[in-house]
Amino acid sequence: MAKRILIVDDEPRYLRLLEANLRTDGYEVVTAQDGLQAVETFSNQPIDLILLDIMMPNLDGFSTCQRIREFSNVPIIMLTAKGEEQDRVRGLDLGADDYLVKPFSATELLARVRAVLRRAQPLVEAGQTRFFTHDNLKIDFARAEVWRGEQPISLSATEYRLLLQFAHNVGEIMSAEELLSSVWGQEYKSDKEILWVSIARLRQKIEDDPHNPKHIVTRSGLGYLMPPLEE
Repeated sequence: MAKRILIVDDEPRYLRLLEANLRTDGYEVVTAQDGLQAVETFSNQPIDLILLDIMMPNLDGFSTCQRIREFSNVPIIMLTAKGEEQDRVRGLDLGADDYLVKPFSATELLARVRAVLRRAQPLVEAGQTRFFTHDNLKIDFARAEVWRGEQPISLSATEYRLLLQFAHNVGEIMSAEELLSSVWGQEYKSDKEILWVSIARLRQKIEDDPHNPKHIVTRSGLGYLMPPLEE
């Protein structure tokens, strides 16, 4: 079944362009012209991915992303203006999975969509034990569920895949390039901004004290690791 993508943009020109490119690549497309319409549309039908512009009337992209994240982990790609770094960081910090900088090519659009949808697929690894624990952190691989103590944690698909990289490599320092290639894909290996924001967001969810982390630790100049537990 074709994946259904919701495009949210108040510029008719971009809506038509995005819709044409996505339909040509085999996706189903629905559209909305502002954030309020986007939330209503998303609530009324299954959506596999959202392309979300920032500057819109009624409810901007940031507020729309924040509202959707209150009840769904659907993959979201933010559409940002060229050179607006603070917009990209803010969007990622609110839970977006990726961003596209306008203007962009059809090739870049489709590559980003495929990459985000690929990360959203559930991971099934043969031969591994069902549960993983690291101090008060627990992962149920079979259900892709995570707890901090007795509290269930809601992670986006990207955050979950990032956490798995650490869980499968306890005690090993992983460079930014390794993490970006493994989680996002080879085309992202130099995009350290998206990694920094994603690790900060993940720490906010899994760490008791995000400023003094025990699950994901930084090794300055080298990378990150999940330290082995002391016996």
